[in-house]
Amino acid sequence: MQRTKAPFRADHVGSLLRSPELRAAREQRERQEITGEELRQSEDAAIQALIAKQAAIGLRSATDGEFRRSMWHFDFLERLEGCEGYTAAQGIAFKGVATKAKGVRVVGKLGFNGHPMLDHFRFLRDHVGPAVTPKMTIPSPSVLHFRGGRAAVSEAIYPEMGDFYSDLGRAYNGAVHAFADLGCRYLQLDEVNLAYLCDAEQRQILKDRGDDPEKLPGIYADLINAAVQGRPDDMVITMHLCRGNFRSSWIAQGGYEPVAEILFNQINVNGYFMEFDTERAGSFEPLRFVPPGKTVVLGLVTSKTGDLESKDELKRRIDEAAKFIPLDQLCLSPQCGFASTEEGNVLSEQQQWDKLSLIVEVANEVWGN
Repeated sequence: MQRTKAPFRADHVGSLLRSPELRAAREQRERQEITGEELRQSEDAAIQALIAKQAAIGLRSATDGEFRRSMWHFDFLERLEGCEGYTAAQGIAFKGVATKAKGVRVVGKLGFNGHPMLDHFRFLRDHVGPAVTPKMTIPSPSVLHFRGGRAAVSEAIYPEMGDFYSDLGRAYNGAVHAFADLGCRYLQLDEVNLAYLCDAEQRQILKDRGDDPEKLPGIYADLINAAVQGRPDDMVITMHLCRGNFRSSWIAQGGYEPVAEILFNQINVNGYFMEFDTERAGSFEPLRFVPPGKTVVLGLVTSKTGDLESKDELKRRIDEAAKFIPLDQLCLSPQCGFASTEEGNVLSEQQQWDKLSLIVEVANEVWGN
């Protein structure tokens, strides 16, 4: 049967390909050919069209496509109290490509004192129809640590990392409650780091810089739990896990087994958007750890290419996953967003919408219309 609350049988991770008009406006703003207000008007128009398109294909949730951001994580993190963005020595290295050279570091006591993305949610909330749930996406708090480690956290401000984690959890809790106060009842934490911790190469990188990959899953679980503590009972919080997504490339590989028990049984969220579109994500066996009452959204449709999946193959894989978790606890989505950064993945807007429409069709056929 269909679900009346998030996550929905047919859902999506959040980011969507920027329209040509919006891309042009952002480029004009970068060259200072238009004002910030003119850019905002272009964003507003593009997001309103995007909301209508999501509803038209049958999605029950809607995001703003992250159209006001350049990157899925840094735009949020750099506006937290105590953080600043900076030009890094190099971009984040993916397989065969790298992002722009940007980073975020901690230069003061962490806190939450409002955020521009509250207005982003407010606009989304005010423009969805009554049958659509507005969904907000923000990076998981663990991203602030994982990306830069100790080197990105001022030792003068935080000589002890335990104090950093405590303040970060409190700052994020302020953000979660601020979104809740605006009526947000569907919030997603983009938590790529727990999936990265399943990759031997990534674990070695962490060891080399002085972190203990055996301890980090527990630290991150406590951090996320501090962030979501005390949220309204009717507020659904999900996590999205993937292994990197930039210009259709990736970073990590390895199944979820090393983190599965902590992921599903120690983190107080309602559901999980999980990457399962390639063999890099491993098998469905770790889903055996999912307790009753939690939902897994199977990311079986890739956002990295425009090739359209087979309905029969998607149904076969859903059946395979249902060997380890009841079908009623499953939903369907792409494995990641289509544009984790403003550059977007290597496919067309039409191919993106074809994939989302396919997800709606398959969900209706598997769980009923």
